[in-house]
Amino acid sequence: MQKSYINSLYQLLKKDKNVISCLSDSGTDYDEMIAREFPNQVINFGIGENNKVAAAAGLASCGKIPFVYTTSAFLAYRSYEFIRNDVCIQNKNVKLIGMGSGLAWSTLGVTHHTTEDIAALKALPNLTILSPCSPKELEKCIHAAYEINGPVYVRMGMSNEMEIYPDDCTFKLGKNNVLLEGNRGTIFTTGSITSEVLSATKRLSDEGFSLEVVNISTIKPFDQQSVIEECKKNSVIFSVEEHNVIGGIGSSIADVIAENKLDVELIKIGLADTFAVGYGTHSQVLEMNRLDKNNIYEIIKNKLS
Repeated sequence: MQKSYINSLYQLLKKDKNVISCLSDSGTDYDEMIAREFPNQVINFGIGENNKVAAAAGLASCGKIPFVYTTSAFLAYRSYEFIRNDVCIQNKNVKLIGMGSGLAWSTLGVTHHTTEDIAALKALPNLTILSPCSPKELEKCIHAAYEINGPVYVRMGMSNEMEIYPDDCTFKLGKNNVLLEGNRGTIFTTGSITSEVLSATKRLSDEGFSLEVVNISTIKPFDQQSVIEECKKNSVIFSVEEHNVIGGIGSSIADVIAENKLDVELIKIGLADTFAVGYGTHSQVLEMNRLDKNNIYEIIKNKLS
C-alpha cells in the first residue's frame, strides 16, 4: 500500500501547492525524489511525531493541507493528545496517515502493532476514519481525504496487500461495500485482513456455506444502515478485524444491533482483550493469533455447523 500512497500523494502535491507532506525520517527513495521535485511542500520533522502533528495544525491554520505520515502506532498513541487538542478540537484540515495497521509491523513486536487505534480515535469528535483494504481502495481514500475539509485518519497496511478491486472501483464516504453475496451469514471486515477473510469465505463456499462479505472502509462516520440491512437478511453476523474486539468494528456493529433492537447473533473475531503474541512475517503473526485465513475458516465453520 505504501506505493499507492506515494503515488496518490504525488498527484496531490502536483495538483495543489497547498498540500504539504509531513515526514518522520521514513527514509525511502520515494521521499527523497518527491522532496527534490517539491522542495517547498515537504517537511521532515525527524523522530518528533508530537511536534509534527502540532505543526500540521498550524500549517492548516495558514490554509495548507498537511498529510502527516508515520508509523500508525506512533501516530495513534504517542501523538494522541496532539491529535485531540490541536487537530480535532480546533477542527483543523489535517490528514493523518498511519502506516502499518494491525499486525503489519510483525517483526518488531507488540510495541509497533496498531490494534487499538480504532477504539482510541473513533471517540474523537470531528475526526473521519478511513480503513482501506487494498492498494486501489487506498488511492480512493487518499483523494477522498483531500476533499474533506477537516481532520481525517487513514489506517493503511504495508504487507503487499492483495488487490481485490478492479481498476474502476468506486469509493463512497460513509458507505460499506458488499464484496460477496451469501445467505448463511454476514461477515463484516476492514483493512488488510479482508484478503484473509475472502480466502476463508471461498473455502467455506466450496463446502456449502454461502456467506456475505461486507467491507467497512469508512470506520467513522459508520454506515449503520448497512448493518441494519444485513441483520434483516441474515441471523448470524461475524466481525473480523486485525484489532482488539473491544472498541473495534465489532463494537460499532453491536451498538447498531442494540440501539435498533435487532434479533441477530454477533460473533466477534479479533484480539480478545489481549495484546498480540509472537514475531515473524505478517502471515506468521496472524496465524499465531488465530487471525489467518485457516483460523477464520475454522471459527466460522464451527459456528455455522
